[in-house]
Amino acid sequence: MLDVDVIDEPAAAAAALDPLRARLLAALAEPGSASTLAGQVGLTRQKVNYHLRTLEAHGLVREVGQRPRRGLTERMVEATAASYLISPAALGAAATDPAKVSDRLSARYLLALAGRIVREVGDLARRADREDKRLATLALDTEIAFASPAERSAFADELGTAVRDLAARYHDPAGRPHRLVVGVHPTPAPTPESEEDPS
Repeated sequence: MLDVDVIDEPAAAAAALDPLRARLLAALAEPGSASTLAGQVGLTRQKVNYHLRTLEAHGLVREVGQRPRRGLTERMVEATAASYLISPAALGAAATDPAKVSDRLSARYLLALAGRIVREVGDLARRADREDKRLATLALDTEIAFASPAERSAFADELGTAVRDLAARYHDPAGRPHRLVVGVHPTPAPTPESEEDPS
């Protein structure tokens, strides 16, 4: 099972976004069957099996074994990933495109860049999986608190200069291109639910 998978097919996205099927996917982080899931979601085994077959048809669930149960053979299935992201590619022509955002300092531009990362890295990861290779990536994630807007602006200037200098030093026109995206946004305030969560 993958930690994260990207859904880029419109029909698969629609199947995963159905509230009941999303519950089934979450429950199938561990192998289960139509009969074991029926009690969790309050449906008959036959109806759960129908939804499982739909998820399986879209590559979101796979059979991992069979076991005898009350004179029948019961299929055991699990989700193909522990969690999913939906790629903007699933939206076709309506998908985000950073080139269509005029304000490069806006939150919408950062969202468009994030969408492009999901689309491109999802596609590259899928290709690497097919070829049984590891995809070379780098991700940095940290928090910083600025004393003032002026300090935030100074940080942005210094960061931009450092990135440009590093890129100029290591860039080889004959090498394999890599995309570097740096984004900064305010950290969301905790929700009441997250404040109550002891973990």
